Amino acid sequence: MRVDVWSDVVCPWCFIGLANFEQAQADFEHGDEVELVLHSFQLDPDAPARDDTPLVERLARKYGTTPEQIDAQHDRITALGAERGIEFRFDRSIRGNTFDAHRLLHLARERGVQVALKHRLGRAYFTDGEAIGEADTLRKAAADVGLDPAEVDDVLATDRYAAEVHQDIDAAREIGVSGVPFFVIDGRLGLSGAQPPEALQQVLERAWPERVTGRA
Repeated sequence: MRVDVWSDVVCPWCFIGLANFEQAQADFEHGDEVELVLHSFQLDPDAPARDDTPLVERLARKYGTTPEQIDAQHDRITALGAERGIEFRFDRSIRGNTFDAHRLLHLARERGVQVALKHRLGRAYFTDGEAIGEADTLRKAAADVGLDPAEVDDVLATDRYAAEVHQDIDAAREIGVSGVPFFVIDGRLGLSGAQPPEALQQVLERAWPERVTGRA
């Protein structure tokens, strides 16, 4: 059974959602027969390669709220992340365009390390305070999960996988995805948001018999 997930590299709820799904998959009886495929989605497609404006200040201005309210939201997300082994350091986050990161995730899928690269990019942005829109950050993350440096350089120097990223974004629009993470289970069941592991496991358990019957 295949599970498709639309998410962005700079979305904290996406990483919590991914961790929740991995827990659900581990607890699911047929978890080793579930294929997880990550798809591109950009929350901030107009972002520059790098913007050093403090994240709290930028979000407060974007949403018309106060830095204190943003800090309170971040505290909640940080606590949830800690429960799932994710260290969120929003004070270090450097805004950047994620298009190239998504292109590398398509390469990583072909090489069998897509989920590993997703986690590594999340650590770069949310924990280590590395500029997610800059090539050096992407090269380092890619090397850490075993991607060939020459192939990574080729992707970054060309428009390789750009079409695939656009296709993912278009597909999300076609199925009505307005926020991420967004899960599609076996091409039939849609689920939005960072659902708890128990809810995700229930969906897997409900979808599995229908999948086996429908494809026997």
